[in-house]
Amino acid sequence: MTIEAAFIRSLSPIKYAICGALLGGCAQNGYVNTQSSDVSGESGEETTGYSFVSNAYFGNIAKSSSVAEKGRAAILAMQGEHKVNFDFNETVILQPGYERHAAKSTGAFEVVVVVEDSPDKVVLQHILVVGDGHVVKHWRQDWIYQASERFEFVADQTWAIKPMADHQQEGQWTQCVYEVSDAPRYCGTGSWNHRYGVSTWTSDRTWRPLPRREYTVRDDYNALNVENRHTVTAQGWTHEQDNTKTLRDGTKTQATIVREFGFNDYRRIDGYDFSPGYEYWQKTAEYWAEVREAWSARFNSNKKMVLKTEVDGMPIIAAIFSQAESIGRVVERPSANEINEVLDQWVSADVD
Repeated sequence: MTIEAAFIRSLSPIKYAICGALLGGCAQNGYVNTQSSDVSGESGEETTGYSFVSNAYFGNIAKSSSVAEKGRAAILAMQGEHKVNFDFNETVILQPGYERHAAKSTGAFEVVVVVEDSPDKVVLQHILVVGDGHVVKHWRQDWIYQASERFEFVADQTWAIKPMADHQQEGQWTQCVYEVSDAPRYCGTGSWNHRYGVSTWTSDRTWRPLPRREYTVRDDYNALNVENRHTVTAQGWTHEQDNTKTLRDGTKTQATIVREFGFNDYRRIDGYDFSPGYEYWQKTAEYWAEVREAWSARFNSNKKMVLKTEVDGMPIIAAIFSQAESIGRVVERPSANEINEVLDQWVSADVD
């Protein structure tokens, strides 16, 4: 078991969930990587039996006829139960005298559930399930077909909704990614292609905040300039990231530091107990729907947003996760007013 895993397992459930959400974007779980269901791990570690299986939704892509339907089928094929590997390697040095940092590699077990499914919009929620049954609500991805606008990361802790040019709309899907608290992170726009027996979506280059895996250890950059690529295969799906670590002052680039290649590999599995994740989502889904609505209402009314926290966003995460954790222990789930009280304290539309 990793040091990080031992630490978060010693915490109360809410602190455990929060800490897990902040550790490099995924909970460390000390899993034993194997392709059979008969597994023995190192002394003192849990053993986790599972087997790799095919992606049950992959065949739906070929059955779809239109461009829009094929793209939607590819997005929906990212749902399901996965073993995930997260790998990040710095590659091209762009700043004289810079030395590459050590590569980062970790893993998790993650179920992706469909929150919304319509012809022009698909919402997928990622939920981490750690080996001892603890659950961490992870990131969320919203996909909009031919979106007329999207939010963009424009400065430290600042996002603004921008209109989309005509060439960014026709036949294209916009993916927007959200924080564990459903705060915004980044969007990207691109087309799906279905050549070579797989389905691949490649985004335009956009900005995103300092990643959680580095905010506690890095102060030499504060933004990533990124191109994302999602590929859906018969085994699962992958997320490739072409990242440039950049120091920005507002919207002005001061320095580009180093390029980084990120590779997140989602493999479909069977034999791992994801039931705590499903139970958590069944219990809290209505609450999180109200959280999403609260964030959307602020964006739609102001077209801009500033988080009045450090880059970790911990005050918002702690308050929102605490409210979610209270469900089942109180008579009623937290109200929309209680959610807005949190956002009123930590979210502003003032970017001056």
